[in-house]
Amino acid sequence: MSTENNTEQLFDNSIKILTDLIAFRTVSGEDNNSLINYCNNILKKLGATSFKTFDEEEKRVNLFATLKAKKNNGKKPIILSGHTDVVPVSKSWSTDPFKATIKGNKLFGRGSCDMKGFIACILAYAPIYSKANLDRDIHFSLTFDEETACQGAPLLIKELDKRGIKNGICIVGEPTNMKIIDAHKGCYEYTTYFEGLAGHGSAPDKGVNAVEYATKYINKLLELREILKNKVPKDSIFSPPYTTLQIGGISGGIARNVIADKCKVDWELRPVIKEDGEFVNLEIDKFAKDKLLPEMIKIYSKSLIKKEIIGEIIGFERDLESDACQLVSSLTGDNSRGVVSFGTEAGLFQEIGISTVVCGPGSIEQAHKVDEYIVLEELKKCLALLEGIKNNSVNN
Repeated sequence: MSTENNTEQLFDNSIKILTDLIAFRTVSGEDNNSLINYCNNILKKLGATSFKTFDEEEKRVNLFATLKAKKNNGKKPIILSGHTDVVPVSKSWSTDPFKATIKGNKLFGRGSCDMKGFIACILAYAPIYSKANLDRDIHFSLTFDEETACQGAPLLIKELDKRGIKNGICIVGEPTNMKIIDAHKGCYEYTTYFEGLAGHGSAPDKGVNAVEYATKYINKLLELREILKNKVPKDSIFSPPYTTLQIGGISGGIARNVIADKCKVDWELRPVIKEDGEFVNLEIDKFAKDKLLPEMIKIYSKSLIKKEIIGEIIGFERDLESDACQLVSSLTGDNSRGVVSFGTEAGLFQEIGISTVVCGPGSIEQAHKVDEYIVLEELKKCLALLEGIKNNSVNN
């Protein structure tokens, strides 16, 4: 079979696999076992070994599979990493979000861009790796709930660290139009709960209004936000250059004339440096403990303020000597490097010593939106990168 026919068949296989992947309704927080089993079956038939890590309910699962080198000559293994979850969908789609639909040069479907397109490509290319005379291991890392503060990846990273799999090169295939991304801010997500004492709205002094204390808490966060704007690190590579803080939501109370006894505030930080995250948490916790809670308890002894950490995704730091970036540059011919405002799992791999780069098909401009799509040419570019990895990973 000619090279052209091989390329076309690989592309067709990636489309077929992507169609299958989109059909799995792996919205964050939901069971993703069926999709993981689908992927694991493909890889196991090719001779891959694998292990899984689970959440406490075993409803959500990570997969780490390996195609072993035929003869290892000391090259660093390569990890191809993607998350299997997608964000929820609204009713305003023009197509079925869980059915792949091709229109012109675009394939529509939830997760087509973020980031089942990348997963489809690596699974389509896996048979080529399995037949090649590999001189380094090729790993496939598939995680759950990246979209909700990277809840799955830390479980996998912990297992990799335990097994000594931490001297490799990782390519996180988030949508970057196949451009090299070598840094992003952290992403810390929290929900703070307030519990006070309900009562009649005509006697507000006899109750503890959880909504009112939540607003005081928010005002303190906004004060801290202004401080962060003046804490710009020297030579910051980000836009905006400082750590950002924003309030995602507030909910509480049941009626206008009832003192609200419960309220919750969703908020997040995007730290440029780890110290900013520590600063905000220290200050807001001190304010809640020393200022707000004593006022609440004075009226009602069982009042409560509880901050829940949804996830604290560490930032991805630029490494000018990055093996991962150098490898991808050598294969694509593109020496440019960029930064992004969205978070990924890259920093988690980097934290245990794995050289990491973010590079994958599709544009983040299409992610999380109604009628999400990936341009088909992006899949071809991704397959070309995987071809380059194969050529760089065979013992001649």
